[in-house]
Amino acid sequence: MTVSGADEVAGIHHDQVSRWLNEHIGGAEGPFRFQLLAGGHSNLTYLVTPHTGPALVLRRPPLGHVLATAHDMEREHRILSGVAQTTVPAPEPLGLCEDIEVNGAPFYVMRHVEGLVMHTDEAARSVDPAQRLTIGHHVIEVLAALHRVEPNDVGLGELGKREDYLGRQIRRWTRQWEQSKTRELASMERACELLIEQQPTQVGSSIVHGDYRLGNMLVNNGRVAAVLDWELCTLGDPLADVGYLMNNWVDPGEQPAGSSGPTTVGGFPSRSEMLTHYEALTGRDTSQVGYYRAFSYWRLAAIVEGVLNRYLAGAMGAAADTALFADQVERLADQALSLLEP
Repeated sequence: MTVSGADEVAGIHHDQVSRWLNEHIGGAEGPFRFQLLAGGHSNLTYLVTPHTGPALVLRRPPLGHVLATAHDMEREHRILSGVAQTTVPAPEPLGLCEDIEVNGAPFYVMRHVEGLVMHTDEAARSVDPAQRLTIGHHVIEVLAALHRVEPNDVGLGELGKREDYLGRQIRRWTRQWEQSKTRELASMERACELLIEQQPTQVGSSIVHGDYRLGNMLVNNGRVAAVLDWELCTLGDPLADVGYLMNNWVDPGEQPAGSSGPTTVGGFPSRSEMLTHYEALTGRDTSQVGYYRAFSYWRLAAIVEGVLNRYLAGAMGAAADTALFADQVERLADQALSLLEP
């Protein structure tokens, strides 16, 4: 990716941010160069290269209006500060700026971590098959380590409600579906009914990442170097993370739930191996993981339907093949239903 000129990077007030970095981030001195790494409708991520000192990463909300509670930089910074006290690998937070006069929005800075994001099967193919196996084992070991953390011990006890995680999530995404659906879809309605009927009793609570998959990790030398994208993190049922990961842990020859499936290239541990390893590390029973996978599919269908709705309303800018979004919603709803129906 080409690095833009200093004054050409959208979302960065170059002079003010550079001054703030010089004053608040020890060991890094300007001039600084900024490169957009990830953008869109989620938080924006920039690589910051100083004249001297280690590379940094800056996170800020998306450009334009966002809800007051959305894209909360202080919350993300607080989560990373808590995780930094554990064995879970994550970028080290270095500073938080809540003064919107500096950059038009709050932002935080963390240390850059070297590694590969295996978001696609092409990226996974570049990794030696022997390392794919050790990466898979470490992915589940890191998740187990996260779920063993007592939130109060790392200052995250007030991150969210601990109880009735699934009930709260089902109610939230049912409202989202009703507000954004573009047509009636019997499979979504039936899946919702069965999710309510079959909801398991939550056993314990933990920190829940909310988007735990290879596409949100940096891997290096056969291990997870850092878990990224903590914006959906909350407290709740740890098995929700497990179900979500299993949906994204796609066997070769299987169709991914989303746009890509890095594990389809082979060489990774199987789903059953991952679950057995997780049970051994945590003592948790994963026999009902099918329910959590169904919930994850159903929730993702509601999310994709919201994106489809915004495209059809012209709120997403560039045109898209909306039929692909509609087909994905229907496929996800069918996958949820197949896991719930006897």
